[in-house]
Amino acid sequence: MDFAWLTTLFTDYTLRTVALGSAILGVVSGTLGSYAVLRRQSLLGDAISHAALPGIALAFLLSGTKLPLVLLLGAALAGWLATLVILAIVRTTPIKEDTALGLVLSVFFGAGLVLLTYIQKLPIASQAGLDTFLFGQAATLVMRDVWTMGILGLLVLLLTLLLWKEFKVLSFDPDFTTTLGFPAQFLNVLLTSLLVVAIVLGLQTVGVVLMSAMVVAPASAARQWTDRLGVMMGLSALFGALAGICGAIASSLVPRLPTGPAIVVCISLMVAFSLLAAPHRGLLWRWLIQRRRRRRIVLQTVLLNLFQLARQHPGQEHGHAVAVLDAMMCGQVSSLPSLRVLAERGWARELEAGKWALTPEGLAEAEKLLHQQEQAS
Repeated sequence: MDFAWLTTLFTDYTLRTVALGSAILGVVSGTLGSYAVLRRQSLLGDAISHAALPGIALAFLLSGTKLPLVLLLGAALAGWLATLVILAIVRTTPIKEDTALGLVLSVFFGAGLVLLTYIQKLPIASQAGLDTFLFGQAATLVMRDVWTMGILGLLVLLLTLLLWKEFKVLSFDPDFTTTLGFPAQFLNVLLTSLLVVAIVLGLQTVGVVLMSAMVVAPASAARQWTDRLGVMMGLSALFGALAGICGAIASSLVPRLPTGPAIVVCISLMVAFSLLAAPHRGLLWRWLIQRRRRRRIVLQTVLLNLFQLARQHPGQEHGHAVAVLDAMMCGQVSSLPSLRVLAERGWARELEAGKWALTPEGLAEAEKLLHQQEQAS
């Protein structure tokens, strides 16, 4: 197997830079996304990322430069403004939060597209390529951008760690947060502002349209594997980082495959795998549990049916045909597999071909099971 790509990951400057920046983005967005998912504000990331587009356009119009730091500052201000508008709408009007998110998303994104159209018609050369923020262009990342992402991301993670207790209470019970004396409104704005920073960090890599997936998907995948917030945030950060690195590698191996969509596809596969295979919550796990439960119920039913037939012939060992047991099951399932399991456990034995009876141990087990059912009812 050719592992040349692994060597390239460490030796190729562009791939190493993109992979490192994508990993930082995955860690930060995955961590903050855990709060968004737990607070049922998954659409908030979509609204903020789309709302950042007019900020990018206005920052370019006012500064006349495409320096990433200037454009991302404009995106952050626009995203933060959109957040305040959403909170104000929810607090002062009867409009629900999901409706407010949809309104702000569409209005800000529409305004951003209008500004981009206007900029594209300007007779200046520096406007070219500004629309790459729609879907991201990770290949333009340089180490200066990665350092900026790393420093801002570290500050966000430190604030999240310092306010761990407050954010945790706010996420699970906002009313209890006020009862404890914490400034719930301030914490809500602060947490949302940190989410704005996490989203802005990923605009150059993933883009406005796809950034919401980096907020929601890692946390959604991590939620399937655990019920503890700390573990969930750790897994979410890990999944985000892995998706970023895998997306960068896939983009380098497949010609003309953009990095942003590749990252989103990678994290989507992680979500699909988690939904399928995660213990206790995964669809495969649930299917196995249900299958085991059905087999146990059928086994107990066959045991009790044999016990019922045995009581009709007290004092003698009498075999009962499989066809009779199948009829008692209303023909819905065959009794033979359960009879073989009972025989393995020493609770039943085949007296002759097709004729089964309970052993003394089986009689005792059936009486015990019948007693348990009578107590439960």
